[in-house]
Amino acid sequence: MNLIITIAEWSPIAFAIGLLGTQLLAHEVGFRVGARSRDGKGGQVENVGVVVAGMLGLLAFVLALTLSYASARFTERREGTLTEANAIGTAWLRANAIGIPAGDEIATLLEEYARVRADFVRAGRSGDVVARTNTDTSALQKEIWSRVTTIVRARPDPVSAALMASVNETFDASTAERFALGMRLPWQIFWLLIGVMFLSMAALGYQFGLKGRPVRFLIFLLTAVWTAIVVDILDLASPRLGYFRTDATVYDWAIQGSRGNSS
Repeated sequence: MNLIITIAEWSPIAFAIGLLGTQLLAHEVGFRVGARSRDGKGGQVENVGVVVAGMLGLLAFVLALTLSYASARFTERREGTLTEANAIGTAWLRANAIGIPAGDEIATLLEEYARVRADFVRAGRSGDVVARTNTDTSALQKEIWSRVTTIVRARPDPVSAALMASVNETFDASTAERFALGMRLPWQIFWLLIGVMFLSMAALGYQFGLKGRPVRFLIFLLTAVWTAIVVDILDLASPRLGYFRTDATVYDWAIQGSRGNSS
């Protein structure tokens, strides 16, 4: 799985071409084996067709399963960014509502916190940027929480308690978003999909070999569609890979909202 991810990170197009070529090779091998077995086995064509239909149905099921999983993870990441940005905005408003210098300091730190979280989401495949933003996040959380606890101890009232709760929700949302952006498609599901796909192509080639009727152009079109679906599944399931990326614009909106409320 790591090798596949490495190739896809280097070039999704190269990964798609390799997957397409491997499937066509599996089909051609199956076709040649079927062509050699054609003599005297004409009665097996119908039985083979039943098996191939079952394998294609299984492939469709696995494709739907993996696509559903990948789509759900993508949705979780998008909802996570919105939840975190809203939590930061709420904490900022409550910090300003305190009406003391310590509250203003917390509000300023929360603006910086929003920028760091946006950088974390936009980090892409850069491990150094991800590590740096995680370090900055931890440092800002410690600094913000230190000021919040000071306020709560100095004035234990509902306003300071609400501030503490909103800051705590902000930190929890950050942890949830970090977890969501760290999840990938389980390698067991991915290899199940690839294995069923190759076996289906080989079985389909074997069936056509028994019939002696190659339909390579249509097979190419079918394989191209399957390849596009698999590439999209890998793209959706990989939080920092490809073109289906989580948008960090909501953090910019939170920062803009805080500046607008300050003016």
